[in-house]
Amino acid sequence: MSSNRLRKPAKANLTRDIEFEDNALLPPLFGEHDQNLLRIEQQLGVVLASRGNHLQITGTADSITVAAAVLEALYQRLVRGLEVGDADVDAAVRLARQSGGEAAELVYSEETEIITRKRRLSPRSPGQAAYVRAMRSSPLVFGVGPAGTGKTYLAVAVAVSRLVEGEVERIILSRPAVEAGERLGFLPGDMMDKVDPYLRPLYDALYDMLPAEQVVSRLTSGEIEIAPLAFMRGRTLSNAFVILDEAQNTTPVQMKMFLTRMGENSQMVVTGDLSQIDLPPGHPSGLRDSVDILAKLDEVAFVQFTAADVVRHSLVTKIVQAYDAASGDAETDLFPRG
Repeated sequence: MSSNRLRKPAKANLTRDIEFEDNALLPPLFGEHDQNLLRIEQQLGVVLASRGNHLQITGTADSITVAAAVLEALYQRLVRGLEVGDADVDAAVRLARQSGGEAAELVYSEETEIITRKRRLSPRSPGQAAYVRAMRSSPLVFGVGPAGTGKTYLAVAVAVSRLVEGEVERIILSRPAVEAGERLGFLPGDMMDKVDPYLRPLYDALYDMLPAEQVVSRLTSGEIEIAPLAFMRGRTLSNAFVILDEAQNTTPVQMKMFLTRMGENSQMVVTGDLSQIDLPPGHPSGLRDSVDILAKLDEVAFVQFTAADVVRHSLVTKIVQAYDAASGDAETDLFPRG
């Protein structure tokens, strides 16, 4: 396992040697044909050379610090039995860059690890880590920010984890049936046929967390329920983990109705993107309204995601930043406390 690529980074005037205790973890750390090391080199402008359980990093002082933090974070993933793939390398690089090499340990920790029947997940950004910690400690959590930040996916993961551990008796996933100006009345089928396409992302997340036969059996038994927001009226949701997705498309009346469904031993997570409101012109968003009304309640946790938390294709981050810049909404603080 030797890496001897003849490339020199710009301003490569320093070297640092790091040692890994468990040689057995080095092949998955370095990747097949050292592809993980190559990925780190390309993104950080360093040169990595491995000899035994030692790895030499050559580059500028700042790039060496970041690269060392990336490698340590990925190594700790492997120590805890998690995999390391391209997305994990990219996430570790992003985290270490944002923090100057200090955030990786805070994100990749047992405190924020989520274990489901099919997957073990760790946050891939500081915003995601804060979000998971909030869901572990607060009965009502708002996750607000752009697409691709994992708001819904992580909420479903935590919900499944709590269901599997017996901490809740059921999961209820809901969305308002409003999307991009389309009208349900023009779609074929009965009411559930009409709304099913809008709920599909929630099904997709479930199938990532549980074996298919368990998803089907739990949906049949009512342990997991996926329904449009209109079906929540008049109910009291006890002993449940309840997720309202795409909440920017609720009205203030709908949001109040949903939040007041909370029953004993229940937790609610509300997710949305205030830059993608599909309500008719002149109709205020219930998500924006609730942020203003509930911001000072100590029992309510608010997590604001930014383009820095986008964990999809790297181009998505640039797209979000470009739209934010065009609209003048970049990095505005939605949740001032005080």
